[in-house]
Amino acid sequence: MTKENSTLRPLTDSEARLALMLKALGNPVRFQIVQILAEKQTCITGEIVEFTTLAQSTVSQHLKVLREAGLIAGEVDGPATCYCLNLDNIRWLKTQVGLWLPACCRDEAPAGSPVCCP
Repeated sequence: MTKENSTLRPLTDSEARLALMLKALGNPVRFQIVQILAEKQTCITGEIVEFTTLAQSTVSQHLKVLREAGLIAGEVDGPATCYCLNLDNIRWLKTQVGLWLPACCRDEAPAGSPVCCP
């Protein structure tokens, strides 16, 4: 049996939201789908499938994960679903990544330096 969060302290709501988004983006296909949507601004499911070597049902599963993580939104357009980035949540994600680990990577450390070693 595994615990949902086995760290010493529970994640805050914001940390849990960030972790969910990063987990969704941790899959290379979903990462690329987000890149495609950012480039095209909007996309029909069939067009997204054309950018992959995957079956439409598999792409739909990836889209579901991205939607549940709040990274994309879908709107039914006739027989198809048109997807786009959830811009408010993408902006939130970008801000949170920038704020994450504030004690790390200070300006005084030379670029490329290991975090734990002198």
